[in-house]
Amino acid sequence: MQLGADSFAAAIADPVTGLTISPVDRMHNLLEEIELADAVGLDVFGIGEHHRAEFLDSAPAVILAAAATRTKNIRLTSAVTVLSAADPVRVFQEFATLDLISHGRAEIVAGRGSFVESYPLFGLHLEDYDDLFSEKLDLLLKIREKTHVTWSGKHRAPLTGQAVYPRPLQNPLPIWVGVGGTPTSFVRAGMLGLPLMVAIIGGEPRRFRPLIDLYREAGRRAGHAPEKLIVGLHSIGFLGETTRQAADDFYPGYAKTFTEIGKERGWPPTTRAQFDAVRGPTGALLIGDAEAVAEKILYVNEVLGGVSRITFQMGVSTLPHQKMLRSIEILGTRVAPIVRKELAATPAHA
Repeated sequence: MQLGADSFAAAIADPVTGLTISPVDRMHNLLEEIELADAVGLDVFGIGEHHRAEFLDSAPAVILAAAATRTKNIRLTSAVTVLSAADPVRVFQEFATLDLISHGRAEIVAGRGSFVESYPLFGLHLEDYDDLFSEKLDLLLKIREKTHVTWSGKHRAPLTGQAVYPRPLQNPLPIWVGVGGTPTSFVRAGMLGLPLMVAIIGGEPRRFRPLIDLYREAGRRAGHAPEKLIVGLHSIGFLGETTRQAADDFYPGYAKTFTEIGKERGWPPTTRAQFDAVRGPTGALLIGDAEAVAEKILYVNEVLGGVSRITFQMGVSTLPHQKMLRSIEILGTRVAPIVRKELAATPAHA
């Protein structure tokens, strides 16, 4: 199992002091976080894509390219590329360029995004939400398959044999499908034989098992080999020296972020009791000391029938830079060895 971290490059106010880190300092800190993740042996680092005031990740390929020059082994991915609002030609060119800069460490996680601000920003209609994604994913895969592309669709001018350059070092360039909880999204990824990245940010991970089974069954019926049908998880997580300290450090910023999002989406304000329930033994939050989090990872792997990658989103809470670095260090030096040892000692899932 690969372990890693994701960031949305959040520059949100500290709920205790009210201070917001400057965009320049936040970006510098983010590159330090990716550098440390590489140094402590984490497998992957992902950068999200948003187009709103509290996040600095509107151009993820640029951030990842900067990180590529400062790292050696870690895989660099989007988390997610909002493909519905992008031009697949440009997305492919950007990540192929990143692949060349990083010597073959680039990946794309393509999704529709959980926020919708990119649609009016780029002159798109929200009612085309699913159609845009389906069509653009089709084009992205065709570009990956062949240099000269012939394609036509509803939402973009056709391609009549034009070549798309540069070509990446990896062939094929890895493309995952990022999904929330929509069954058709799981089925589509399975039918295409693409790896699946599931965002599980609340509730109980075991409830996603029927959807993951649906993905695997759709892939099997479409004739894809089981080893192609891999599942990753994007989870909210944070590590501390003790579970209590990790929870106490993470909660204030977490509550602020989700209460603010809740105002847009009609959710009630987040409470400590709610937070503590979701970080319990069967809940979605991966928050605690190294042993507790490793145990939770192994539990989630078991209930979901085998997971190939878990990435920790630590940045939904405003935390001092040193605590963020320490969390990444614990994940790489203490959690990862426990998980790898346990998984090596148990037979692989069917």
